[in-house]
Amino acid sequence: MNKRYFNIMTSLICFVTLVLSQPVKSDNSFGYKNPVLSGFNPDPSICKVDSTFYMVTSSFEYFPGLPIYSSKDLIHWQPIGHCLTRESQLKLQNVPSSGGLFAPALRYHDGLFYVICTNVSQGGNFYCTAKDPAGEWSDPIWVPINSIDPDIFFDEDGKTYFVTQGSEGVRVTEIDIKTGQPVAEERTVWGGIGDRYPEAPHIYKKDGFYYLLIGEGGTEYAHSATIARSRNVYGPYDSCPLNPIITHCNRIGQENVIQGVGHADFIQANDGSWWAVFLGFRIPWLYTNFHILGRETFLAPVDWPKGGWPQVNGNGTVSINMEVPTLKQYPVSKPKVRTDFDNGKLGFEWKYLRNPINENYSFNDKKGHLSMKATPCTLDETKPVSFIGRRQTEYNFMAATSLKLNSEKDNEEAGMTIIQNNTHHYDLYLTKKNGKNIVQLRAKVGSHKYIAAEYPVDSDNIRLRIEGTPLQYTFSYSPSQKDEYKELGKMDTRYVSTEIAGGFTGVMIGLYASSNGLPTNAVAYYDWFDYEEK
Repeated sequence: MNKRYFNIMTSLICFVTLVLSQPVKSDNSFGYKNPVLSGFNPDPSICKVDSTFYMVTSSFEYFPGLPIYSSKDLIHWQPIGHCLTRESQLKLQNVPSSGGLFAPALRYHDGLFYVICTNVSQGGNFYCTAKDPAGEWSDPIWVPINSIDPDIFFDEDGKTYFVTQGSEGVRVTEIDIKTGQPVAEERTVWGGIGDRYPEAPHIYKKDGFYYLLIGEGGTEYAHSATIARSRNVYGPYDSCPLNPIITHCNRIGQENVIQGVGHADFIQANDGSWWAVFLGFRIPWLYTNFHILGRETFLAPVDWPKGGWPQVNGNGTVSINMEVPTLKQYPVSKPKVRTDFDNGKLGFEWKYLRNPINENYSFNDKKGHLSMKATPCTLDETKPVSFIGRRQTEYNFMAATSLKLNSEKDNEEAGMTIIQNNTHHYDLYLTKKNGKNIVQLRAKVGSHKYIAAEYPVDSDNIRLRIEGTPLQYTFSYSPSQKDEYKELGKMDTRYVSTEIAGGFTGVMIGLYASSNGLPTNAVAYYDWFDYEEK
């Protein structure tokens, strides 16, 4: 072979390799922004039916449980329902913050959708089924295996395996899919590459190999995703030489706005391309190194050659602006700024704290309003306080509401809250002091609780507003029911951050009503609620 021919063939091989390493695309769509699900949407798991993708994320102590989303392009998602919408499915009474539902998986097999999850506070591992992912879903089928982060793998030979975290690594157990009962011994099959907390296991069958994808390092800055493979579902599993295949805990990722990436799931699109969804959190480094939005869902392309190892976005890192080929994009309508409470039900974005007392909420007491009866329970407790909330999805935002409080006693209150958990929240509310209406701003930061500001108002019908930036929340009120707000005070965002408050959730912006431990007949009427990203 002469030198010229050798150089030509070498160049051709390099060119073909480069082409084959690019994600397959069927049109000219290009580029997208991460995260694809913003605000408190951790532990994503994904499946596909025909040309539609479906995804589920964790919800912890919030009800209804386990939101379900759909998409045509993996980029633009819209909520379609929840898996657990009935108290018979999900009991969250007195569940502590960051208790409840951990790390679901979403699968489709033989005409049925499966959501597999753990209620760490009551019941343990379970799965529910539905023909339509929008619901309704069955009551849980309980699996008597003590663990978290479960998944179900349906093998080609008809056997079904429960895949879950164990103390020594990932465990695989054959089960009866009709009853959830194990039919064979549990086996520990892989302990990961040595980082702490090997968890979030998923098994995929491809090119004759069983690929086992897990999260490692804990769901903080050292988080990652690693993968191994075997010819047998029970192993032994060989670790990928590229591990970890997703992480920002390295020099390349150390200054990335996105941190803590890991806990991934893979999906193959109809055009043959592979993609990964995974969690991470955003740090606004220019302002602060505290994060408040919780863990969010991110997307990256995957190069997975036949018989080879998957490589995520080239080097295992991702960015906010992803300059890569995509599937044909199908944008969805942006959510409306205003919730006017006119249609007699709450949208999918709204959550209760734990199981609600349904009779405390009504759309019929006052036309066009959500009425909320005050409860003696407070936001400081893990009891069923009257509360609805939605995720804070960006650092810069504005939220506002119009409130009328029917109250006859001092210390009965209703208003807005910025809440990370029951020990860390900021409350802006209307109450009475010596029989007179007053608007107050209160901080609850661990063992410290104090009134930061207050101002008397003449009316029991006011507007409240909260504006957010990476560093501060600004709390304002309008006693005239006009867009003429007066600032009451500011609070630092850091004290409701994950670094200070702990836990696995993100900030929720809520409406609530409480009588602070005393019997009450107070009722709050909310006319509308605005939420706008800036």
